[in-house]
Amino acid sequence: MFPYKTSLILNRKSKEPLYLQLSNQFINLIKEGKLTSGTKLIGSRSLAELLNIHRKTVVSCYEELSLQGWVESISKKGTFVHNNLPLLDQSKLIEAQSKNEKNKSGFTFYANEIFPHKVSVKKENTIYINDGTSDGRLIPTEEIARTYRRIASKKNIYKEMGYGSTFGNDKLRLTLVEYLNTTRGLQITKDNILITRGSQMGIWLSSQLLLKSKDVIVVGETNYASADYNFLDQKATLKRVAVDENGLVIDQIEELCKKQQIKAVYVTSHHHHPTTVTLSAERRIHLLNLAKEYNFAIIEDDYDYDFNYNHAPILPLASHDNNGNVIYIGSICKTVAPVFRIGYLIASKEFVNEAAKLRGFVDRQGDALLELTFADFIKSGDLDRHIRKVMKIYKQRRDLFCQLLKDKLSNYFEFKIPKGGMAVWVKLNKKYSWKQVEIEARKHQLEIGEWQRYDLANTKHNAIRIGFASYNEEEIHKLISALKITMIAITN
Repeated sequence: MFPYKTSLILNRKSKEPLYLQLSNQFINLIKEGKLTSGTKLIGSRSLAELLNIHRKTVVSCYEELSLQGWVESISKKGTFVHNNLPLLDQSKLIEAQSKNEKNKSGFTFYANEIFPHKVSVKKENTIYINDGTSDGRLIPTEEIARTYRRIASKKNIYKEMGYGSTFGNDKLRLTLVEYLNTTRGLQITKDNILITRGSQMGIWLSSQLLLKSKDVIVVGETNYASADYNFLDQKATLKRVAVDENGLVIDQIEELCKKQQIKAVYVTSHHHHPTTVTLSAERRIHLLNLAKEYNFAIIEDDYDYDFNYNHAPILPLASHDNNGNVIYIGSICKTVAPVFRIGYLIASKEFVNEAAKLRGFVDRQGDALLELTFADFIKSGDLDRHIRKVMKIYKQRRDLFCQLLKDKLSNYFEFKIPKGGMAVWVKLNKKYSWKQVEIEARKHQLEIGEWQRYDLANTKHNAIRIGFASYNEEEIHKLISALKITMIAITN
């Protein structure tokens, strides 16, 4: 007889009901082949006595097993393991269970060879260089939480809890239309805006709709790596043009247009990623004229429009677009905090409609409560107040970072003080390599990060972005100190 008493162990302190504990253990015994097809199970009364439980618990267990198709009850005969259960490969099952791992799939699939695999396991007491992110300690969490609670407690909030529009929450769309028309000189309506989960989704949607195999998209010799990966994943052909102190060299784009069909140009016009330079007014007009003449799209990624320390922001290309060539992408993630996945894609109505259709198949809709919260956050003026507050702090941090970099590390690095943004483009002396720096820095609790992504075109410029905004003054001193110790060690 099967050893029920020793094989079935019940935990009376568990939140899981006893009958489910029992039925799950029976399922495992059947899967392992210890109770084979056709085996008659012990009677409910006898099992209840063996396990010292109520008979109704066993009856409920057998009913659950029957509903799931593991057993069948035959009148006046008893309960049996179902005869129609297929045999499992027990050797492989037992081997997998003994390892308790699921590292390998039992099927083939198409692995992505374009997107890099990022593993972010952070160690304590280690400084991590980033390419320009906001400081989470400055997030106006109380204001956001207060607004969220107020919205969530409204009597009619249940109306926002179902499936909504793939375009995003209407209130946020209307709020952003008013806000962006005022602050960025746009001339859009609700029909021109799609709410996304950050800029990255806007880039992905644009790539999917614009590019197919061998389509040509123009990017800078240095460019935002994630954008490049999106375009390459579409099997597009990347044509790179130079980037100087005035941004993308538009004359080179014009020469390309004369030779072949260009499908799109990707530009971070306000602060070029990664070099932080601003696309000049003359080149902006030149690019818009080319887009109109040669009928290509401009993907304008305005990822940090709000952060300018020396002058007022230059209006985006989208504000001068009268021909429907610009796809304007931005987000609140960079301005407030990356955790709030709210961005926007702005374009012609027909392009936005198609983007919303595509978005619906990969992400049915956004977080309606969060979108309503940020609609109020923007409309109340809290966003502008937050921007003014952090602007002062980030400018102080930029100035301190650049001063220390100049005073303590000028023998090793070249840089220009950025006019805006949250990072500095730092060029390493050609006598050294970032690989050397990475290895040595790790010994001094400093992680350089993915420095290779700044030169996907392999131009050997030997520069990376180093963010300053997310570090307070003490942390900036520690970062520069660790970097100096690293460079002295390499030199010696």
